[in-house]
Amino acid sequence: MPTEKSPETNPEHRTIKSFVLRQGRLTQAQQNALDNLWPEYGIEFSEQLLSFKSLFDNDNEVFVEIGFGNGESLLQQAKNQPHYNFIGIEVHGPGVGHLIHLAHQDNVRNIKVIRHDAVDVMKHQIADGSLKQVQLFFPDPWHKKRHHKRRIIKPEFIDQLYKKLKPGGHFHMATDWQHYAEQMLEQMDAADGFHNLSGVGHYSETKAARCETKFERRGLRLGHGVWDLIYEKQ
Repeated sequence: MPTEKSPETNPEHRTIKSFVLRQGRLTQAQQNALDNLWPEYGIEFSEQLLSFKSLFDNDNEVFVEIGFGNGESLLQQAKNQPHYNFIGIEVHGPGVGHLIHLAHQDNVRNIKVIRHDAVDVMKHQIADGSLKQVQLFFPDPWHKKRHHKRRIIKPEFIDQLYKKLKPGGHFHMATDWQHYAEQMLEQMDAADGFHNLSGVGHYSETKAARCETKFERRGLRLGHGVWDLIYEKQ
């Protein structure tokens, strides 16, 4: 008699991830940061809501960046905007270690890091109506058509972000893949409760406070364009 498959073995219950975990080798500085500085900068994943006031010891508005890569652009933004708090979400160990190392080196205190899947973090750890801004800069484009289902921008994720933003909060995206930019524009323009600050059907003419990223520089070297999209929660 057949038995019911567990969620781990039943393909129908597997969650499609928007990333592939390629950890790479850690430098000594990155490893030291993960070993010794995590209590200062790291946030452990749990299914309990975070208290931003307890984390940062202030009432400043909070930005969340999903997939910060090596963290250099997020760190620069935190340094440029010390009146805001920043939480970076990233699964790749070298990038997490790199950001923590640099933050400690530069004595930046308005930044914290979560090393976990952003979908789970947003669902379980971020309270509804608590964020000033969500940032998604140069996510994996999954450029092959059969992989488009892995792209993080999809209606259910947009709905989740809408709940987490405060009224008047912003969702800022950027990509150097035109097809992904077109998909982002189409889906966000159709999403209830979001207003395209550049007008329906238009990309942003400014990158606002976004700092240039390693992936952006690489894309520009390859001759790619860069598309920013900024939406406000109504």
